[in-house]
Amino acid sequence: MWVKHPDYERVDWINKFVLELWPSLDKAICDMIRDILHPIFDECIRQYCITSIEFRSLTLGSLPPNIQGVKVHETNEKELIIDPIVRWAGNPNINLVVKFLFLPITLQLLDLQIFAAPRITLKPLVPTFPCFASIAVSLLDKPSVDFGLKLLGGDVMAIPGLYQFIQEQIRTQIANMYLWPQNLVIPILDESLGAIKKPVGILYVKVVKAVQLLKKDLLGASDPYVKLSLSGERLTAKKTSVKMKNLNPEWNEEFRMTVKDPKSQFLKVHVYDWEKIGKHNNLGMQVVPLSLLVPHQKKELTLDLMKNISLNNNKNKYRGKLVLELTFNPFKEDSLNYSGRHLDNSSTTTNNKELGGLLIVTIPGAENVEGNHHNNPYALVTFRGEEKRTKLMKKTRNPKWNEEFQFVLDEPPLKEKIHIQVMSRRTGFGFRPKETLGHVEISLVDVIHNGRINQKYHLINSKSGFVSVDIRWKVI
Repeated sequence: MWVKHPDYERVDWINKFVLELWPSLDKAICDMIRDILHPIFDECIRQYCITSIEFRSLTLGSLPPNIQGVKVHETNEKELIIDPIVRWAGNPNINLVVKFLFLPITLQLLDLQIFAAPRITLKPLVPTFPCFASIAVSLLDKPSVDFGLKLLGGDVMAIPGLYQFIQEQIRTQIANMYLWPQNLVIPILDESLGAIKKPVGILYVKVVKAVQLLKKDLLGASDPYVKLSLSGERLTAKKTSVKMKNLNPEWNEEFRMTVKDPKSQFLKVHVYDWEKIGKHNNLGMQVVPLSLLVPHQKKELTLDLMKNISLNNNKNKYRGKLVLELTFNPFKEDSLNYSGRHLDNSSTTTNNKELGGLLIVTIPGAENVEGNHHNNPYALVTFRGEEKRTKLMKKTRNPKWNEEFQFVLDEPPLKEKIHIQVMSRRTGFGFRPKETLGHVEISLVDVIHNGRINQKYHLINSKSGFVSVDIRWKVI
């Protein structure tokens, strides 16, 4: 294939590697075949008048498969697609003996030849070794399989018409199971790993009030505020306003937080005494497991504040109480997983346009961005006056950020646009510390209707620069 098609590459080094490893691979594959077929043979023995089924010999021979070219595809998704061309003209020695009462019947497979064009997809790519969560294998075309089969010493495939019939049956059966887009998925990483978890809902937190807080200031009452965060998240914690000189403050302030695993995550609540100078004093803390919440049902909690969370809570003196109202709303496609039933649109709202949700903006990277004075690019995402930025990449025209930003919205932004600007900042001292490398404005109406867009956009005011953008909309 690498001779006829320039986008296929030679992989002689892989073939040499497989050749050296083949004796060990042969034994490992044959042992796996025995383990897979053993329960099938036992089932056949129980159902039919068969005394035993066993391999007299099982080896794949001395000739390994040969990869005649590999093509790698680039996509906008977090995946790697590989199309190898595999040809195997093997010399296996496979003899199967089936005993009916005391009559042994020997089946022998020989002269096996296989030609196949599989597609191997590693997805999704994650920052946890081996850096992909699963392997999906499919066939781009029906495979070509040729072999000889001897029964009681006679060549069965020499029977007129049988050879073509068996070949076509094998090709059809394999194609029905694995011809693209059908595939065989092999999981590699446990989906419970935080690296591959995605937001599944929004936690609404209302900090109502606190009662009988500790007095920390020498010349007056404490100046309390509340700090909220979710376990397993690196996002900036949410904070209430500061209530000056008040041991029984009332906030009635509401916050929204994205949830990735309501079965294992918990809400961390800290109450601090604000200080103008120096470290803020700890007035108390508490944690709330999200597993206590029923989806779409408000739960009011009165928490006893502790100095810290420990097994021996008796040593913690009384630090007051904190009143919270919590509501967990799963996204529409995740409602079945957490409430046991699908939520109809009529049960939540009569107008689909009134549904709120989460806007997830991912910036994988940019290409061919070039500044006049320096190339240290970063991306600036602006939506509804809120700015979020990626990390800065030094001295590159093709930065890879792979950063995600989230916007919790009360209604879908059908008539709004999101502004993405690629900037460059000088890292040392000098003139022109910043310059614009290009920008793009993306209408969100298609995201709301389709749930997602994922594509490259040409940067305005850039000669040949592109930015990759993946935007998702999840409805509550």
